[in-house]
Amino acid sequence: MKKLVVLTGSGISSESGLKTFRESGGLWENYDVMEVASPAGWNKDMDLVLRFYNERRAQLRDALPNEGHKGLVDLEQNFDVHIITQNVDNLHERAGSSKVLHLHGILTRARSTVDPALIYDIGYDPIHLGDYCEKGFQLRPDIVWFGEAVPAIEEASAIASTADIFVVVGTSMVVYPAAGLIDYIPKNTPVFLIDPNDVAVPIYRHINFIKEKAGAGVSLLKEKLILEFLTSKTR
Repeated sequence: MKKLVVLTGSGISSESGLKTFRESGGLWENYDVMEVASPAGWNKDMDLVLRFYNERRAQLRDALPNEGHKGLVDLEQNFDVHIITQNVDNLHERAGSSKVLHLHGILTRARSTVDPALIYDIGYDPIHLGDYCEKGFQLRPDIVWFGEAVPAIEEASAIASTADIFVVVGTSMVVYPAAGLIDYIPKNTPVFLIDPNDVAVPIYRHINFIKEKAGAGVSLLKEKLILEFLTSKTR
């Protein structure tokens, strides 16, 4: 099976009703993103940050995977699919994708503020002030905030460097280090980009554009991949 690596962003989750700050000029569900997604915001008002992510977690509980998520699962029948996502929801997993790497953390986990290795699955439960890790320190969302390192980027780069096919779905390609993954793709690896909007991409790469929203775009992608990589084998 060919290795199909998919980088997903907010565009795929928005079709499930989940909004991000990039839709409204630096606001995320009417919150200033730097107030709720940065170490400075956390230090300024922990209660606000916890309340914000508790709301996002409750919203996620009621959200459902959409056709974009499901279409990527379908591709596992014919390809070795690896998903690298910038999203903090669990919709890829709930749709049935078997290999998902979260670059920016995930809403359904909490972690210690003193020991990043202490991570707890909390599902859709809230985190409150006074909820402590086993070492007696406050829990925080297991989310990578602006200004923090992205621990999973090395693993993501390694995955991208072995891609036979690379697909980008619903991301503006301006958030680093995720946007830099395209630099790790082998030179002759075909790249597909699904987004209804114009997206700036490196001029040194040929990109196959599918100018559709995620659900419709993934459906077209499946047709193209089957035609190009599978049908040709049977001729």
